[in-house]
Amino acid sequence: MVSVDTSAARRRPAPARRGRSGLAAAAATALLVLGGCGQEATSSSPVPTGQVPPASPPSVPTPRETSTTPPPPPDPSVAGRPSGEVTEVAGDLPLPWSAVALPDGTTLVSLRDEARVVRVDEEGARTDVATTSADGTVGGAAPAGEGGLLGLALSPTFAEDSLLYAYVTRADDNAVVRAVLDGDSLGEPEVVLEGIPRARTHNGGRLAFGPDGMLYVTTGDAQQPELSQAPGSLAGKVLRLTPDGDAAPGNPVEGSPVWSLGHRNVQGLGWDAQGRLYASEFGADTWDELNLVTPGANYGWPEVEGPGGDASRFTDPIVWWSPAQASPSGLAVVDDAVWVSALRGQRLWRVPVSTSPGGGPVGEPEAYLVGEHGRLRDVSPAPGGGALRVLTNDGDGQDQLLRVPLR
Repeated sequence: MVSVDTSAARRRPAPARRGRSGLAAAAATALLVLGGCGQEATSSSPVPTGQVPPASPPSVPTPRETSTTPPPPPDPSVAGRPSGEVTEVAGDLPLPWSAVALPDGTTLVSLRDEARVVRVDEEGARTDVATTSADGTVGGAAPAGEGGLLGLALSPTFAEDSLLYAYVTRADDNAVVRAVLDGDSLGEPEVVLEGIPRARTHNGGRLAFGPDGMLYVTTGDAQQPELSQAPGSLAGKVLRLTPDGDAAPGNPVEGSPVWSLGHRNVQGLGWDAQGRLYASEFGADTWDELNLVTPGANYGWPEVEGPGGDASRFTDPIVWWSPAQASPSGLAVVDDAVWVSALRGQRLWRVPVSTSPGGGPVGEPEAYLVGEHGRLRDVSPAPGGGALRVLTNDGDGQDQLLRVPLR
């Protein structure tokens, strides 16, 4: 954890315009071996389908040590940092949660509480995406609390199958569904995975396809912390599935969807050029985390929050912050840095990471946009490169999709 600007955030100014439920049963019988596993394993290249990376190679970033000395302000003249005017791509969005770019340069945005998807173009024009439900909602979503329509992801073969994946909070569970996107209409949803425990908070909800072509799903502890350590529960985990929702080949335990466990509420995922997976995670009252996620690793919740757990059982985060500085949600990896959007912290974090085959330490985290645009929910690479897309999340009906140029 690095102590940086903790001044009170300001109200943002207006920027310039421009599966399967059966997997839970499989986990119950197959995952007992993972209950106390703290082994770290990673890869210096994307994980091939059906293979597990070798344990403990030398390319694992080393954690940041805690410090009480604030770092110097970030230098915007250095390559890869925000530079120039932050502009609004779209405004008046009601609680947006996830943004994904389509091949045509437009962006799909999920609206959590309305359980709808909208398409936004570069001029800010917004089009509702129609669904097969009478009320236009997606996948049987039943929004409540922090649940609703959450993460979106495009199929890795979107050019051929036009499939859009979505994480939805339903009346009795969380689920992953998919449907064909045909212009501005979604077809009949198909359940990919269901039976993920739900609650008013701690639903997880991020979806991302990895460099191995597998679907990674983050789940929260659903306000039942003990489930994070329960091998047979889908709660408090990072899951790895085939695009059809089966447990992916090469998972730590055959037949189980669990890739890692001991998580409280992961809401961000991204891979660097070496295929290493990073995840942003909400802590409780002490530490929020940036984790390097490795197969079979146990990240300690609820027994441990932040660093300092039993190294024989648990894996420490590589960066940790106080909740006032972070409450991290979305995550993107661009070039040699992990970007994390912060809700309570109302800032955008940049964490330099080594891209060399030999790995190396995590660099000093840098805070940008502190208090300038309110709560930040998601961050992703902008279409065409050279910028980031950021979703605000103040819940006032005036949230925005922003473009943050990079030098």
